[in-house]
Amino acid sequence: MPHFGDYQNEIYLDGLRDVLPRLPVDFKLLEQKAQAAMPASVLSYVQGGCGDEFTQRHNAEAFNHWGLIPRMMVDCSTRDLSIELFGLKLPTPIFLSPVGVLGICTSDGHGDLDVAHACSRTRIPMVASTLSNDLLETIAQNLGDTPGFFQLYTPKDKKLAESLVHRAESAGFKGIVVTLDTWLTGWRPRDLNAANFPQLRGHALQNYFTDPYFRALLAKPPEDDLSAAVMQWAQIFGKVLNWTDLPWLRSLTKLPLILKGICHPDDAKRCIDGGVDGIYLSNHGGRQANGGMAAIDMLPAVVEASGRTPVLFDSGVRHGSDIVKALALGARAVGIGRPYVYGLALDGTDGVVHVLRSLLAEADLLMAVDGFPTLATLREAGVIRL
Repeated sequence: MPHFGDYQNEIYLDGLRDVLPRLPVDFKLLEQKAQAAMPASVLSYVQGGCGDEFTQRHNAEAFNHWGLIPRMMVDCSTRDLSIELFGLKLPTPIFLSPVGVLGICTSDGHGDLDVAHACSRTRIPMVASTLSNDLLETIAQNLGDTPGFFQLYTPKDKKLAESLVHRAESAGFKGIVVTLDTWLTGWRPRDLNAANFPQLRGHALQNYFTDPYFRALLAKPPEDDLSAAVMQWAQIFGKVLNWTDLPWLRSLTKLPLILKGICHPDDAKRCIDGGVDGIYLSNHGGRQANGGMAAIDMLPAVVEASGRTPVLFDSGVRHGSDIVKALALGARAVGIGRPYVYGLALDGTDGVVHVLRSLLAEADLLMAVDGFPTLATLREAGVIRL
């Protein structure tokens, strides 16, 4: 039976023919290579965080104070990392977190499709952002048989929100992920110092520009007056959501509804009471608010409060060991963000595939060496706060 960890065998055997990996297998070198290759404006938007970026750093560093305790004399020659999520049987416990500038991370402007192709090849789900250069329908088509989810930045206009959700349903997405913490942007010094906001330059807005309801709001179509269309988008972006909006959100779709940005156990309980199907614990990787707790440190309480409702998790995941620790703490699935974006920028679809295979290989080998053949045995053992 093949395992994700077998990727290292491919690399070593290629080395016998003097063939080295096109990209590094570790995050530190991957990031360094991306820093040297990516345009400054794109890099600052992808890499930057909020304020002095303490929360962004803390998200990643906090994994180091959670530790696994290995168990020996366990047969891990066969391992199973598959999960069930919203009725879907998935071969891995990871997914791609939504990133709103994938399109401009490749020279041809179609990074969204490169990521969809990578998901199709790896069978790893993608959460496609509302903010994309390619249409959500085209992204869904390029996912092939791999399930995808649609992430909604809820606009102020409810009819536009309904239009976007119904388009996602028709396109074949398997769930709607509503981001709660981005009704306005946090204080991001890297972007502010460069006066750089890609969407105000017309990037990643194709889902709006092609939407019949949005186009009806314009005096001229975007292809005739881009500036006016962008300003209309800026005025309509970002509805302030509160608990009285939850019944409306729930009514938008019969697909699984997942709320992203939940960090407090009481909020998780209230979501579940309101008919939400999944809790997505995330602090937006430190991009939206500074000075908060690391996301991984908030995971145990949210998992406990959520009961049988699945908890998705992202923020600060850089290594396979991070994935394993989040799973051990009860996350049903773990989202990857910046690492796959760096792979995308460096080598398109192949770069994303390489990053995902590397992360899964590290996670798989760690579970094998530490004596956890299944996710159930891993969760039963748990992790210790160091």
